[in-house]
Amino acid sequence: HVQLVESGGGSVQAGGSLRLSCGASEDVYSRNSPCMGWFRQAPGKEREGVAAIDSDGSTSYADSVKGRFTISRDNAKNTLYLQMNSLKPEDTAMYYCAADRGSIFQWYVARGYNYWGQGTQVTVS
Repeated sequence: HVQLVESGGGSVQAGGSLRLSCGASEDVYSRNSPCMGWFRQAPGKEREGVAAIDSDGSTSYADSVKGRFTISRDNAKNTLYLQMNSLKPEDTAMYYCAADRGSIFQWYVARGYNYWGQGTQVTVS
């Protein structure tokens, strides 16, 4: 059973940066569904896809974060990252790590992931 633990959230002023991390309890990359992603959910809003990365390093981003956020993974450490730069107040949300998706195709569909972390709060003022 895969467990995902996010960290790195916090409060930051607009224009600042944060780096989120997501540690996996086992080697998710050896599974048949190696795509991982980041989602976020603001109060009163639906969960939305932020970015995803496949086992070959292919990435995809939501239009709202392109050019500001970078998703990456360290296979040796079983860790997923989200570097967030030029943060805006509208980026304020709970950020979730997700894993075990078959491919990066339609990565933004939340139900395609089998494992989720508990979330880490990002607040931009």
